[in-house]
Amino acid sequence: MPITLTSVIIDAADIEKESFFWHRLLGGSLTPTPTHHFVQAPGLPVIVVQSAPGHTAPNWPDGTSQQMHLDFGVEDLATADRTATDAGATRLRPTAEVLPETRTGSRVYASPAGHPFCLRST
Repeated sequence: MPITLTSVIIDAADIEKESFFWHRLLGGSLTPTPTHHFVQAPGLPVIVVQSAPGHTAPNWPDGTSQQMHLDFGVEDLATADRTATDAGATRLRPTAEVLPETRTGSRVYASPAGHPFCLRST
């Protein structure tokens, strides 16, 4: 019996801000309900941002567990870095700008709700 990943659920106190971030980063469509926002981007499982009023952002890498971690493959790391930071991501490692000539490697970011994710060159 094959098992497939159909969705990733992300808790956030502010689902508007968190779902807008993922929608802006990944593209596709955004379908809101009062308690869940669904981001469907081509080739990815559905990203579901779930209302969690008491959510506390992870303080990773310097504190509490990261709770979850997503990795995204990108062709151009510099362009993907700009897209992520323009959408509201915070760079965690390394924190310096990605130069246009830097098209390979990886970067660790946090979403507005503090969930870590990586952009890795493919």
